[in-house]
Amino acid sequence: MRSTIHYSLAAIALTIYGGQVCPFLETLTLAQLLGPILTMLALQYLVHRGWQRHIERRVPLKYQAQRVFQSELALFFTSGAILMLFNRIVFDFPLESGLKVVLGLSVLGYFIAIDLALERERDIAATLQAQGLHIEPDSEFMPLTRKVAWFASISVVAILSIVFLVINKDLDWLVDSRLTLGDARRAILGELAFVMAVMLPYIINTIVAYARNLRLFLDAENGVLHAASTGRLDGQVPVSSNDEFGLMADRTNAMVRSLRGLTEELRKTRDVTIHSLAILAETRDYETGAHILRTQRYVQALAEQLRDHPHFTPLRDPAVAELLFKSAPLHDIGKIGIPDHILLKPGRHTPEEFEIMKTHTTLGADALRRAEAELGEDSSFLRHAREIAEGHHERWDGSGYPHGLAGTAIPLSARLMALADVYDALISKRVYKPAFPHEQARTIIVEGRAAHFDPDVVDAFLASEQRFIAIAREFADEYTHCP
Repeated sequence: MRSTIHYSLAAIALTIYGGQVCPFLETLTLAQLLGPILTMLALQYLVHRGWQRHIERRVPLKYQAQRVFQSELALFFTSGAILMLFNRIVFDFPLESGLKVVLGLSVLGYFIAIDLALERERDIAATLQAQGLHIEPDSEFMPLTRKVAWFASISVVAILSIVFLVINKDLDWLVDSRLTLGDARRAILGELAFVMAVMLPYIINTIVAYARNLRLFLDAENGVLHAASTGRLDGQVPVSSNDEFGLMADRTNAMVRSLRGLTEELRKTRDVTIHSLAILAETRDYETGAHILRTQRYVQALAEQLRDHPHFTPLRDPAVAELLFKSAPLHDIGKIGIPDHILLKPGRHTPEEFEIMKTHTTLGADALRRAEAELGEDSSFLRHAREIAEGHHERWDGSGYPHGLAGTAIPLSARLMALADVYDALISKRVYKPAFPHEQARTIIVEGRAAHFDPDVVDAFLASEQRFIAIAREFADEYTHCP
């Protein structure tokens, strides 16, 4: 469509241009002037369509825009040369007249070739983005500064050349005419206005088209960089041009991939460290590493069940659910600070011992709070881990510890862990009790609804009951009652 418009406008502009710059063309009838021009441009258009299809099928994507420009410019120049030969053979026009036609078609072809090449760049970018593909830019290319310099220079030379031809023709015409000075001035200004009316829109269109392509690149580049600055490293800038912008996009993508790799490595290191610390805490107690794996997944099951609940909107964010899953193993990290004779006592604790035992919540929270302070910035992971460590023994009715929080004053993460931890304790063997079957653990949790546990969390537990059973079975150990 765009090329059809260009060729139609070129036919009109060249017809008027011929009469403006060449007195020989001005002597032809309208049919003699239009016939060769329209025929030549129609044939050129057919060649153009076939050659464009060849470029799209056979030329590598990164060279297609360049080939479009080169082929289009060559076609217009060739058409001008053929018209020059035709007029010389048929009408015996001098070489000077033919060169004016070649110049006119070449100037039009130059601007049209640039516009079609820029359109091809946009099409390539859209295709690559839709398919998730990229081109590999060459290390050597024509930089933007040189392109702008060439475009500006050629545009100025083209305008001056055509204006010179118009003025030269008008001076010859004025010598033989009997027009008044005022009429002659108006005629000359009218012809110059026509030249500017043709040239300026082509120049402006080229600038706008290039700005559009540049904006597409900058929008994609800024989008990926903004996403990376907020921690989202899954974006890519389409590498669709064989120039410095393609190279910049390629290097941006390489940087994002590198950051993604480093982030993933840090995440794995963090997860291993967390797991190791959690296991270290559990090895000082009667619980096992399987307890960590089970409670993690219980919390995950509850979070997924509640994510569409109007009172649990934070869980709609997958990142929050992942943070809860990752931080859950640290819920008993404070047990490291409990003396062995209390932590490992093979029986029930005395009231005094139980008071000391309860401090594992604040010991863990204080340690994680100091870690937050050392980090010097808000850490969602450490915040969730601290809330879980400090609040997973709070009770919905306010009778829990360490702070006696009630209802929604208890952090959401701690409310989920409270149920997960109790359920796992119920189905696990302790020195002071046997492992309860799932049905008995279920009954105890339901009885604790709105007393020990958040009612909505209990409802989520009942809705995901089969998943709890599957988790307990998959990560069972010698201390648990396998449902």
